[in-house]
Amino acid sequence: MMNLGSLNKYFLKYKWRLLLGLLFVAISSKFAVMPGNVIKNILDQVQQLVAGNAGRAEIIALVFKAGITLLGLALLRGLFMFMMRQTIIVMSRHIEYDQKNEIYNHYQQLNTQFYKAHFTGDLMNRISEDVSRVRMYTGPSVMYFTSVVFLAMFCIIDMLKVNVMLTICVIAPLPLLAISIFYVNKIIFKKSGKIQAQLSLLTTTAQESYSGIRVIKSFVQETNMMRFFNINSEEYRKSSINLSLTEAVYFPAMNLFIGLSMLCTILIGGYFAINGQITSGNIAQFVIYINILMFPISSIGMVASMTQRAGASQKRIDEFLHTVPDIKTPINATKQVLRGAVAFNDVTFTYPHTGITALQHFSLNVQPGKKVAIIGKTGSGKTTIAHLLLRMYDTTSGDLLLDNVNINKYDLLSLRMGTAYAPQEAYLFSDTIYNNIKFGRDDATEAEVKEAARMADLDKDIMSFPKAYETMIGERGVMLSGGQKQRMVLARAILKNSKVIILDECLSAVDTQTEKTILGNLQNYLIGKTTFVITHRIFTSWTFDQVIILDNGTIAEQGTHEELMALNGRYAKLYRHQTELS
Repeated sequence: MMNLGSLNKYFLKYKWRLLLGLLFVAISSKFAVMPGNVIKNILDQVQQLVAGNAGRAEIIALVFKAGITLLGLALLRGLFMFMMRQTIIVMSRHIEYDQKNEIYNHYQQLNTQFYKAHFTGDLMNRISEDVSRVRMYTGPSVMYFTSVVFLAMFCIIDMLKVNVMLTICVIAPLPLLAISIFYVNKIIFKKSGKIQAQLSLLTTTAQESYSGIRVIKSFVQETNMMRFFNINSEEYRKSSINLSLTEAVYFPAMNLFIGLSMLCTILIGGYFAINGQITSGNIAQFVIYINILMFPISSIGMVASMTQRAGASQKRIDEFLHTVPDIKTPINATKQVLRGAVAFNDVTFTYPHTGITALQHFSLNVQPGKKVAIIGKTGSGKTTIAHLLLRMYDTTSGDLLLDNVNINKYDLLSLRMGTAYAPQEAYLFSDTIYNNIKFGRDDATEAEVKEAARMADLDKDIMSFPKAYETMIGERGVMLSGGQKQRMVLARAILKNSKVIILDECLSAVDTQTEKTILGNLQNYLIGKTTFVITHRIFTSWTFDQVIILDNGTIAEQGTHEELMALNGRYAKLYRHQTELS
């Protein structure tokens, strides 16, 4: 329950809608209770008329008038119930909308390390299923609980006016009901948390299966994946049934306690009526009040169950919302436009989730507009340099300076707007080709988008599609080849037109002739831009100001092409091997 305190800010935001809804609940509850008095009065009056030998027409007129009154009260109650739902339930939808936006916005701020430690399915489940369960608390639970409170208050007040002793006897079973609810709620809370965790695992399994369906089919693993999904699904089914069995205690308990109250009313009320302490109409009034309270009291179990589930879900949501991103914009951050000077000063970096040291005492100075080639085998630390330049991670030790300012002092938006990145792993959205390229810059014109595609040697491929740039490429670009995906990501980076551009193995999936065409197209584009080319092979058609050979996170060789060829070391050996193959 303490976890639900996180929702108070939303209740405060919509306080007028909530207060108005509570007012409508109170009015609706009052109209629900008023028929008890009407029926009590009509029974007593009819009894008096019968005892006084009144005419049949007079009795019928009295009953008809009472019927019209009851109909009017029912209509008024229905009107205010409608208004009650229009305020409280609609408020819960607004809260659901705000909460989903808050979670999504927080997801955007969390750093790369967080996403390496958590599954996509779990993230999706918390923003969908968990938020939906919390909405059941902010809407139906609040509405039903306040309805119980007002109905119980109005009924007990009227019952006390009739006979205090009879009222005490009627409501005596209710404390036992509260104790049973409290005990069962503790069990439900634990089981709800377990179920939500299992649902996250199930969602993750399904999401990975859908995304990797081509791999599953190519390795003929459909049966194994189905078996794995069935195991997780069976665990979720058992836990859900177990929770349902626990919740099933509520309704028999409600009926038991309501039945005891009804029995007390008939037995004790009848005794008081025989002794003349109350009228027969009062007994009917008490029976009506108990029936009025039957659904609200029976809904206590449902409300308690929804509240406990919401508490478990809100706890899971808070776990992420209370996660503070390690990478964030500092106070009084620098927002200057990047010119392109980059300096690594004795930088060491260790990945926190694996403990692997990717860079050790790495130093590099690059002047604005210069081109740097970073060459090395897989795992040598090449991509780590790109991640540090984008500040996806902070250095473990040493300093990384951009234009003589420590990268940690930059505004993240300004930093990343001034840096273009074309990674080897091409991530594309389920959208059109045009929108995927334009993702690099919202204000780009159609001509600029097409020029970026031309420079990436992608334009002729695009025009071969029936819908050209309006072609939908499917989830993660499933309709495209590996080379087309890479070139589209490269076009996106070109369109961004930043002063610092990082090309991380972005041409590894294209053929030699296409690579030559692209490199030729980029020659003039890269003039004046600080360029980092991360690769495992040498671009012989480009002249680099510096070439770095990385080995296990350290610089093995460094210099110009001529200097490294004269050194006759690793670079020279790689260059001769590559040219011989060519």
